[in-house]
Amino acid sequence: MTLSPKIPHLRKVGDTQQLVVHGRPFLALAAELQNSSMTSGAFMDTVWQKLVDTNINTVLGCVTWEDIEPVEDQFNFAELDKAILGARKHGLHLVLLWFGSFKNGISTYVPPWVKTNTKRFPRAKLRKAGGVMKTGDVLSIFHDEGRIADAKAFARLLQHIKDIDGEHSTVVMVQVENETGLLGDSRDGSVAAEKRFRESVPEDLLQFFAQDWDNLHVDLKANLIYFKAQSKPQGSWEEVFGKGPQTDELFMAYYYAHYLEHVATAGRQQYPIPLYTNVWQNYVGEDGDNDFPIVAGGGGYPGDYPSGGGTTNVLDVWQRFASSLDFIAPDVYLNEYASSCRKYRHRSQPLFIPEQRRDDYGARRIWTAYGSFQAIGVSPFGIDTLEPATNPFTKHYGLLKSVSQIILDAQSRPDASVGFHFDELAADGSDPSRPVVKHWGGYEVTIERCFVFGKAGPGAGMVIHLGGPKFLLIGWGFQVRARSLSPTSTFTGFLHFREKQVANNKTGELRTLRVLNGDETRSGIFAMMPNDDPDYGGFPICVTIPAHTMIAELEVYSIEGKDDV
Repeated sequence: MTLSPKIPHLRKVGDTQQLVVHGRPFLALAAELQNSSMTSGAFMDTVWQKLVDTNINTVLGCVTWEDIEPVEDQFNFAELDKAILGARKHGLHLVLLWFGSFKNGISTYVPPWVKTNTKRFPRAKLRKAGGVMKTGDVLSIFHDEGRIADAKAFARLLQHIKDIDGEHSTVVMVQVENETGLLGDSRDGSVAAEKRFRESVPEDLLQFFAQDWDNLHVDLKANLIYFKAQSKPQGSWEEVFGKGPQTDELFMAYYYAHYLEHVATAGRQQYPIPLYTNVWQNYVGEDGDNDFPIVAGGGGYPGDYPSGGGTTNVLDVWQRFASSLDFIAPDVYLNEYASSCRKYRHRSQPLFIPEQRRDDYGARRIWTAYGSFQAIGVSPFGIDTLEPATNPFTKHYGLLKSVSQIILDAQSRPDASVGFHFDELAADGSDPSRPVVKHWGGYEVTIERCFVFGKAGPGAGMVIHLGGPKFLLIGWGFQVRARSLSPTSTFTGFLHFREKQVANNKTGELRTLRVLNGDETRSGIFAMMPNDDPDYGGFPICVTIPAHTMIAELEVYSIEGKDDV
């Protein structure tokens, strides 16, 4: 299908893809509303300006099946239309979240005519102790009627978006379902599901694993040891993959992927804007990004988190069998942030984080997503309950907004940038954040927490390699030093260190505001990007200036060989 340039789409650049809106690359400075905020146009009228004042340019909000099709075949888009017009009026874009068959592993947003007709729309059965079967609050994916009805509603939704927004591109992406998977058991125990589980594993899955083994995610390979040990695997799911919750999860992933593929395809045929689905992560304590207990993240076993959702141990299955989705997106709350970003760039799919923490801790981490993993966007959850003046994203998004074009350009060049964050010091004064080291243009560049005489503060930002010995520094609370990698170099120094300000947002043009040296470089040792309020620790001389534009260009040089004396 040939896409109109007017339609939002993904375009391959370098080793990733970028979101294109109105014919130009677009960096989504996004945020997600509370679950049901966008079901009311009147409520959203109290929210739009607050989002603008937070420097957000893209809003994630729900469209629920129960709202748009309360009676079968009778569709009502009145509240959605109000939301789209409200966003457009305020210069904001939308990512619509389709709460159809699945929301957080259950089916609470399906219409009443689906909820109450369990003969036509059977529920999954959860296997409990003692052989007890419990009816789950979720549609079974092993029956056709739910999938068909969902796909019909989704197609009508996408057709409606095309009709009212196709010339405006207020809506730039659509999320298909939400955190799909089965909670409470590793697989559906219903009669229909059991029958499918005991049948032969579909040949297309076996061929995919065998033929594409070298490209499979390492987390998936770890669960395919039994499969790999067989010379010619065939038979039921347990005969091919072994007995256990990982096999159950693989089984559910294959059929969930097919379910969403059917829904996504129906929508794409009406309006082919970018589609994705999001993933509730499996949580493993040692891979966590904080000290919250495992139970807060759902757990580390299928069924504790939604079994069959697109976690990395089944991600390849989703990418292969739900190919109408442009990418699979991780919700990152408790897992280690950088590791999650890296894992979801699998097969060079673009990175988008539709849900994450909205506090300072979370805000600092977005620089890693944008700078190191070429994210097309990140989205803190529950943004409409925060005020712009105290919302940490107001500052972070404000700076990112001013340099978006520069970041987009860097993202198009492989390994041209690195993002980082430095957290608060631990209670005992130890530093939980390690320096970042990159080799660029013949130099080793070290990025570390900014020096102060008193207590060092947090920091975040990115460094962009401009080519050769030139680097652009964006952010605060860090410093940069460089060392020539030449074996004959006897000295590396700073040739120029200039504070920059944005002259043109659309082109990314910068102009020099100040020439920095002396104390701002600790006499030529560090290019310092200080915090807003550096701690002098009682030292009577204010040798570290507070952050100002938070953008600077550094050019280094090397002296080769012996001095000519």
